[in-house]
Amino acid sequence: MTGQEICQDLDALQRRGATLGILLRRAVELLHQSNPRFHWTGIYELFPDNILRLGPFIGAPTDHVFIAVGEGVCGTAVAERRNINVPDVRKADNYLACSAATRSELVVLIRRGNTIHAQIDIDSHDLDAFDAASVRQVEQVADWLAGAYASFQGPAPRGTKPVLR
Repeated sequence: MTGQEICQDLDALQRRGATLGILLRRAVELLHQSNPRFHWTGIYELFPDNILRLGPFIGAPTDHVFIAVGEGVCGTAVAERRNINVPDVRKADNYLACSAATRSELVVLIRRGNTIHAQIDIDSHDLDAFDAASVRQVEQVADWLAGAYASFQGPAPRGTKPVLR
C-alpha cells in the first residue's frame, strides 16, 4: 500500500467519524502491513512535559513506554526537530535498544508548522531497511496525521494534550 492509499483509507475513516485514537491505530496497522521490512511500527505522542509516550504499536512489547526529549533516536528527533533514518543502530551512540534483533530505525515527526504532535517510529531487523520510497511513504502518512491532530485540537484536560512549540 502506498502512502497515498494509506491516507485515502484514513480520509474515509475520518469521514465516518473516527476518533484520533482510531486514526492513529489504523495508520500504524496500514504502515506496518505495507512493508515486510517494518518489524515494529508505533507512534509516540509528545506531551507538554517533554516526554514521549507510547501510543498504538505493532510488534514486540517494549520497555520504552516513556522517552524524554533528547534521549535515544526518538527523543533526539524531537530535540533536533528533524526526521532521523538510522541505517545501522549498532553505530548510533544514542540508540535505546528495544529489541536485540533491531538493525535499523526510522523516526518521522508528526508536525504542523512549529508544533510537534507525535512521531512515527519504525524498527527493522534488516540493515539499511528504509530507502527513499519508504521514507517518503512514512512522511506522507505523518503529514496526514499532523492534519488530523490539528483538526482534533480543542479543549483537552490539562497536561494531556501532546504539543511542543
